Amino acid sequence: MKQVLIALVSGIIFGIGLSLSQMINPNKVINFLDITGQWDPSLAFVMMGALIVTFISFRIILKKPDPILEESFHLSKRTDIDKALLAGAAIFGIGWGMSGYCPGPAVASIGSGSIEAIVMVVSIYAGFFFQKWLSNRS
Repeated sequence: MKQVLIALVSGIIFGIGLSLSQMINPNKVINFLDITGQWDPSLAFVMMGALIVTFISFRIILKKPDPILEESFHLSKRTDIDKALLAGAAIFGIGWGMSGYCPGPAVASIGSGSIEAIVMVVSIYAGFFFQKWLSNRS
């Protein structure tokens, strides 16, 4: 129960941060990607802030022998770049560029009643299930 509560609080804080930085507004993201038109660099500042926090906190947290709420850290051991990773990254980028929504902001935007956000989240989950179905076929 403690893990669920911490996940909920973390998600709420993340959603508030996305709302305050206006990253739930797809036009903000699309304007960031439009370098020849109405370019808006604010997303770059949000990303830099997130990278700084991640860079510092990972250095501190991973020095600890164990995480607080788990038995061990769950870090990927994979370092290779394969076709599936490249295809997934391309699909993610195309979806992000077309809709202006990344998964986090799309979920946060559902709270505002955005039909586009709902369609985006349903599409994300459809992609999850389709990928699982494809990988089970092979």
